Amino acid sequence: MRPPLPKRVLRSIEEHSLIDEAATLLVGVSGGPDSVCLLHALLQMKDRLGLKLHVAHLNHLLRGAESDADAEYVSQLARHLGVAATIERRDIRAYRAERRCSLEEAAREVRYNFFAEVAQAIVADTVAVGHNADDQIETILMHLVRGSGLSGLRGMQPLTIWRSASGFPLRVIRPLLEVGREETESYCAAQGLAPRWDSSNRLPAYLRNRIRFELIPLLQQYNPNIRATLLRIAHAASAEHDFWQTEVSQLWGNIVSEQPDGIAIDNKAFSTLPPALKRHLLRSTLQHLLGDLDEVKSLHIESLMKALAKPAGKRLSLPRGLSFYGDYRYSVITREAATCSFPVLSGEHRLNIPGETTLPGWQVTASFLECRPGEGTEHDFRAYLDLDATGRELFVRGRRPGDRFQPLGLAEPKKLQDFMVDAKIPRSWRGRVPLVCSAQHIIWVVGWRIDHRARVSPETECILFLEFKKLDSI
Repeated sequence: MRPPLPKRVLRSIEEHSLIDEAATLLVGVSGGPDSVCLLHALLQMKDRLGLKLHVAHLNHLLRGAESDADAEYVSQLARHLGVAATIERRDIRAYRAERRCSLEEAAREVRYNFFAEVAQAIVADTVAVGHNADDQIETILMHLVRGSGLSGLRGMQPLTIWRSASGFPLRVIRPLLEVGREETESYCAAQGLAPRWDSSNRLPAYLRNRIRFELIPLLQQYNPNIRATLLRIAHAASAEHDFWQTEVSQLWGNIVSEQPDGIAIDNKAFSTLPPALKRHLLRSTLQHLLGDLDEVKSLHIESLMKALAKPAGKRLSLPRGLSFYGDYRYSVITREAATCSFPVLSGEHRLNIPGETTLPGWQVTASFLECRPGEGTEHDFRAYLDLDATGRELFVRGRRPGDRFQPLGLAEPKKLQDFMVDAKIPRSWRGRVPLVCSAQHIIWVVGWRIDHRARVSPETECILFLEFKKLDSI
């Protein structure tokens, strides 16, 4: 016979060292059965653990009067239980429009940033949330459907770190991961609690709901014990993951190193690692920066693997505002607002054509070719141009107000500012991107795109080859 639910919650807390004694613990309470059960269970053990509890509830403004009623319910519940509470409202739809992300992603980011703000205000560092065993099974299947690697098969962990928008490292604990949804509902009923029910939890528009009500029942037709099977897979994946994390920890500070705005990767040292270790190192790097891997898919890791196999110049957009920049000696994974690794470029600098030109932080080589090299020569810091179209009087400068540029493949020029936005060049980088110019117009936005009018065509008689190399390393 299973122990009472509060004892199982206590066992999970002690087994995974989730809570420090004599601490203030924030409890995220939506008003549903799981979070209400968690709050009540924690109250039963707060004296034993020396805890002071504080409830946090965020009204997402997504369900109108229903959302308002949830907030009022949590407020009254906290008052009835004698627990302090912080209840606020945030416009999730406006945040989603601003960030151009899914509604679920927007709600999650805003909610956890809210938890972090409340935690800092009450001098706490941990929030307890009500994810249960059924949520765990759904999460594992979501990761599989979306193309997760080994770490995704682990599902949610009892303890993760959420780095808020301000950089605050919030500890997120899940004491109910071994408790089923039916058990939390039964517990609430036995304790005379009347939790709220979120109508959106049945809407088929959300992937989690389709997995809950369509995929899992279908899988149970093939394996009636599919839930237990998936949980066993999660435990096995966790053991495998722990082994690889031990291997990764020995590389931290050597092959990868923390920078003020992100993490640098030693390209040469990274290239010597076995592929499996490379992938785990990249996942650990992203987890270190994001706090979790919830939105990281196998395709992101494979894209990074391909980019790191190239000599330099590759850029990638990664989940939650991270960017990858492949340099010559080091590559960096940074937040979008990170400082550009390009040197500061001021004034105009005439290029020696043919010949070499030294600029602040750059070495530029110019030469003439009779034909363009074949496949495998593409490189973001090399350009093949039609000499008749460019002329020999070229110079390098930074951007200026009103600059226009006709990116390769487009029929008409566009504002350089618009091109940089469309190309996802971080705002803080744009002033440092070198521009190769003629007297008439921009010829090449170095690292990104040449001008369509300077492209090599079948009629080209002489090719101007330009190559930029950075003189400074990280």
